[in-house]
Amino acid sequence: ILFIDEAYALAEGSGFGQEAIEVILKRMEDKRGQFGVIVAGYPENMHHFIEMDPGLKSRFDKTYAFSDYEPEQLITIAKNLLKKEGLVPNEEALAHLSSHFRELVERKDKFFGNARTVRQIVGECVMKQNLRMASIPASERKPEDLTTLTLEDVKHFTTDGSGRSTLGFRYGAQ
Repeated sequence: ILFIDEAYALAEGSGFGQEAIEVILKRMEDKRGQFGVIVAGYPENMHHFIEMDPGLKSRFDKTYAFSDYEPEQLITIAKNLLKKEGLVPNEEALAHLSSHFRELVERKDKFFGNARTVRQIVGECVMKQNLRMASIPASERKPEDLTTLTLEDVKHFTTDGSGRSTLGFRYGAQ
């Protein structure tokens, strides 16, 4: 099985992409029943990709569309990723993250990142929590401080009205 994410990138740019497509099509034909190819990407881009070569359209006869995650699913993913980091959000942090995910989903565009967005947000949360812990003298840290994500660790997540997450600042903002 060959899995190609963002396969539409093969249709863009240099001649390498077209050459790769020709090699893949030949392998699919020569190894019919022994070789499978799965291509994935944003729907509009994939439609363009499949339409660019008649050989592609005839060989990819099944299409599956996956819906974006709902805010509740995004928060579940975030909690699981935080758990792997040894962190649990307190009520305030969880409420802020939930609100942020709701707003992101409401304002999403066709390039919405789903779980990738959650991973990025969790990475930022972990960094903020680590920085907060570093600012507290070791003698003053309590065990629960080390495992709790607080509002201070997540409050920098806002949206700029376009649905794009920002890190709490805007270019040119006062």
